[in-house]
Amino acid sequence: MNIENLHLRELENEAIYVIRETAAQFSKKVILFSGGKDSIVLVHLARKAFWPAKMPFSLLHIDTGHNFQETLDFRDNLASRYGVELIVKYVQDSIDRGRVKEEQGINASRNRAQSVTLLDAIEEMGIDAAIGGGRRDEEKARAKERFFSHRNEFGQWDPKNQRPELWNIFNGRKSQGEHFRVFPISNWTELDVWQYIMEERIELPCIYFSHRRKVFNRNGVLLAWAPFMRLKDNEEVFEEDVRCRTVGDITCTGLVISKAKSVEDILKEVAVSRVTERGGRYDDMRSEVAMEERKREGYF
Repeated sequence: MNIENLHLRELENEAIYVIRETAAQFSKKVILFSGGKDSIVLVHLARKAFWPAKMPFSLLHIDTGHNFQETLDFRDNLASRYGVELIVKYVQDSIDRGRVKEEQGINASRNRAQSVTLLDAIEEMGIDAAIGGGRRDEEKARAKERFFSHRNEFGQWDPKNQRPELWNIFNGRKSQGEHFRVFPISNWTELDVWQYIMEERIELPCIYFSHRRKVFNRNGVLLAWAPFMRLKDNEEVFEEDVRCRTVGDITCTGLVISKAKSVEDILKEVAVSRVTERGGRYDDMRSEVAMEERKREGYF
């Protein structure tokens, strides 16, 4: 045990308890793995929860086809290093089968289409528990979550129909076709995650640290430039020292100007930031209830 911080130890113990409860109550369970820091922390916690045995979860990644290559490389290396099964489902396949229609226009993104690909994968594989790295501090829709988040037979989330969780008793009972999303690090903050990463010396993709990248400014958000990104007439590509604060699809992941080269540097940045972690997510700016709408449809 590397942790000396009592607060982090309590959070870790809580998360491990939830992870073990998930393993005990469900038969087909996966970790939703994006290659982002929260899902990487989940894998670390899951390995700790069952060490020295192998963790009883596969990794499921929904690949939009517009992900950062650095994240995909890290994903593949992590799965290989830990000897864990990696299952990748592609949004492009959903588009090709006519399951979803690809957005058009300047602000087109495949981020919302992930919901269909994910729900199809859950049905196809018979998944009854999908473990995610959602945290209540990230966004107001996520603040309504339980550790065990019930989803109906259509994969939809009803915030008014969540079960009480008293004295750490989690109710995993479900009807046929229903499933649960499980959020072991719900009570962690962004600062907690970074402190834990530092204490446990957890490896992360290089894009979390300052690097030189081609970017452009769209409505006050710095976005990474990629060949599939369409620019407005008044937008120009330039180079800047940036890093990712949260990682998702390239089309919606806002970057922050930063010189942070280490976890210690990032902790200093996060401690004084007055912008929320998802404040730079372009997809959350589509409407005031963008995240809640996507969650109701089956997103994360």
